[in-house]
This record gives sequence, C-alpha cells and structure tokens, in this order.
Amino acid sequence: MSVADNIKKLREDKGLMQKEVYNEIGLKPAHYNKLEKALVEPSLDILDKLASFYGVTIDEIIHYSHATPKAITVEDKTASEQVRLIAQLNDKDKSTVMNIIDTMLTKQKFQTFFEQNIQTAK
Repeated sequence: MSVADNIKKLREDKGLMQKEVYNEIGLKPAHYNKLEKALVEPSLDILDKLASFYGVTIDEIIHYSHATPKAITVEDKTASEQVRLIAQLNDKDKSTVMNIIDTMLTKQKFQTFFEQNIQTAK
C-alpha cells in the first residue's frame, strides 16, 4: 500500500470523515484530498500531525498495512512468556489480572481444603 492509501485507511478505520481530519491538522480540504489520492506527497510536518492525531508513529503511517498487531493468546505461551506479557500491561490492567489470579488461586486452595476435610471427616 502507498502512504496515501495508508492515510486514507487510517481515517476510514477510525470512522472519520476527511473534514474531521483536515480541520484537526490544519490543512485545506483540497490539499488533504490530494494527499489521499496520492497527487501530492505528505511533508514530514503533515505526517507528524497525522501521527499525533491518530496516536501512532510516522512509521506506522508509512507501514500501516503492517501496523495492526495480531491477537495474542496466553494459553499457548510458556509460563515465562505469559509473565512477560502481563508485565507489559499498564498498571490498572496488570492489577486486574493479578486480582483475578489471586482470586482463582484462593478459590482453588479453599476447594482443596474442603475436599481434604470432607474426605477425612467421612
């Protein structure tokens, strides 16, 4: 895909109209339209403004077809890889994951405790 295609795809993926983008980054409508049609190449300044607007890097705009990460499933990862992935989360999400793990471990310990005590009592 060309840079023009990537700029258009980014906008469409966000569900935005051209007007919303060119107003936000300070371009005239005709100039922005020419960017998406590859009639003009974007300057570094325009790429920087687009990157800021979309919350991506300039490289991600240039290589947008490769920018979408693949889904990650932790079930098929080793324990060390699972821990590494959890460590990459923001603090709030990391805390949520740890709370879930703590709850499940506590539940398991109670389950084991009750099973052992019920079997011993019989």
